[in-house]
Amino acid sequence: MKMQLAGRYITLKAETEDERDGLGAIAEQTRGRRLQVGSIDRDGLTLRPGGSGRDESVKPINITFDTTPMPLRLISNLAETPFELNGQRYASIEGFWQGVKFPGEEDRQRLAALSGHAAKSAGPASKPGDRIVYRDEEVCVGTVDHWGLMERACNAKFDQHEGARAALLSTGDQPLEHKVQPDSRTIPGLIMADIWMRIRKRLAAA
Repeated sequence: MKMQLAGRYITLKAETEDERDGLGAIAEQTRGRRLQVGSIDRDGLTLRPGGSGRDESVKPINITFDTTPMPLRLISNLAETPFELNGQRYASIEGFWQGVKFPGEEDRQRLAALSGHAAKSAGPASKPGDRIVYRDEEVCVGTVDHWGLMERACNAKFDQHEGARAALLSTGDQPLEHKVQPDSRTIPGLIMADIWMRIRKRLAAA
């Protein structure tokens, strides 16, 4: 098991099938809850689940392309919300995210024009491997650096697309969730929702 500390995140990267199963079980048991340090010594530390860290009387909004009504659906990665990033035009976040799984520029250009389930299903049938390359930068899949690519694209989307920005800001301080089945192994729903809320806070303060 590999651990990486970056900013506010600690990421765990499974290296065996048993570790992948173990991480899946941990994710299910701690979903939506904060982890607190239980004990620490020179050789390691233990983390225990605490509360959710939010007002439980406030119902979260679950953002998904298929079940969330308009205009909040525009927050979804699959929504057609054109934006530009590093000189490339994208029809949706999903087109960007699936496109970077391909090593070739031709495939990335093809996916850049897609949105909705067409973009999601256009990703490679096989896993892209442990690393991708974006703008000559090698990124380890499923880590903080990988999530940083998503946040970079989402910032561009909400800065440039008026409808998506208005939809995100209309949620106020209400907690956002991204609960889909199965959850993504490379960018779990908790991470995705955190990105949206962080961007919302930035936009609201502007």
